[in-house]
Amino acid sequence: MLESQNWIKTENVSDADLIILNTCAVRAKATDKVYSALGRIRRAKKESALLGIVGCVARESGSDAFRRIPELNFVLGPQSYHKLPEIIKNPETKLLNIDLGGLEKFDELPQMTKSPTVAYIPIQEGCNHCCTYCIVPYTRGRELSRPFDDIIQDTINAAKTGAIEICFLGQNVNGYKYTDETGNLYKLSDLIRETAKLPEIHRIRFTSSYPTEMTDDLIEMFGIEPKLLPFLNMPIQSGSPRILKMMNRPDNLDNYKNIVKKLKSVRPDIQISSDFIVGFPDETDEDFEQTLNIAKKIKYINSYSFKYSPRPHTAAAMMSNQISEQIKTVRLQRLDSQLNENQREFNTSCIGQEMMCLCEGLDKTGRHLVFRTPYMQQCIVEKPNTKIPPLQKIKITDANKASLRGELIK
Repeated sequence: MLESQNWIKTENVSDADLIILNTCAVRAKATDKVYSALGRIRRAKKESALLGIVGCVARESGSDAFRRIPELNFVLGPQSYHKLPEIIKNPETKLLNIDLGGLEKFDELPQMTKSPTVAYIPIQEGCNHCCTYCIVPYTRGRELSRPFDDIIQDTINAAKTGAIEICFLGQNVNGYKYTDETGNLYKLSDLIRETAKLPEIHRIRFTSSYPTEMTDDLIEMFGIEPKLLPFLNMPIQSGSPRILKMMNRPDNLDNYKNIVKKLKSVRPDIQISSDFIVGFPDETDEDFEQTLNIAKKIKYINSYSFKYSPRPHTAAAMMSNQISEQIKTVRLQRLDSQLNENQREFNTSCIGQEMMCLCEGLDKTGRHLVFRTPYMQQCIVEKPNTKIPPLQKIKITDANKASLRGELIK
């Protein structure tokens, strides 16, 4: 959007005429980082530069952000990015716009003229599940799904301008549902089916999913559409039915396990990753052991685990029996140890396999290429002397917990 108005990106804060922090508020640490960065930026920026924050911290902080950082010129919530041109035209006016509104920003944003290899396409925003620990319903609002035809137009444009992989995004991405004017209902499975018809697109994935929204039509897509990667992030958060109930999450673990079983029946090579929260209020040692057990049983190949972080506007922040940081730290270390063991075991099992991988570019040394496998593992390959296509078959030769090593198959 800014490039269309002749702005040019710079990496140097002191050179910038416009500085924007795009923010996340899902954990307290993320919010703290924003204000720490703002403090550094306001000391480094030139006096005339416009400075603002956009995204979830803007929505969370509201007008208080101006009090904390007086040098701020604008504070825009997640639905207000398209207000940037208005700010640039009126730099003397401080602008606060944190209304949740609708999805009109997508109508305002210009089409990409050159897409990256992987195009991230938002299809849905907000969440109706209202987990007791989660600030998303406050910062993003209730679920809204974009019109089906608009999304398909975005995928077509991405394919024509360089993308070979499409990643559909949403706070509850598999909850996508859109009914058009004639009453036709479209779901995520329909988006995948239509996108797969594009010859330029070779890989499709989506994030972040909610367990109960993994409906049979979506599960079946993993069995019938080869462009859909055999990898799914399906957060469970805890292995304790009691804690899941307190989280307002699906507490029937048999249903979760049944979804995994169905997925593996239609796509035997599919692998699952997850998100975990340790130290939720009133979590006992027994509750935590149940979380360890589900991590061992499902054998998640790559997961994100965090200590519970009280967030404003959430029910869990007001619960009694908050867990001490010391206990959270010990539990997180134990869970990470199990998850790392799972990841190392899977990575090692890949040695000797040949995989079609997507090139992300050079590593920091410039001597190697970084690829992503169909399971989103990082694979490091020695840089060849000749130019190669972005999709390349690679033989996996070595592995550790964090990444794979491989060689190009000529």
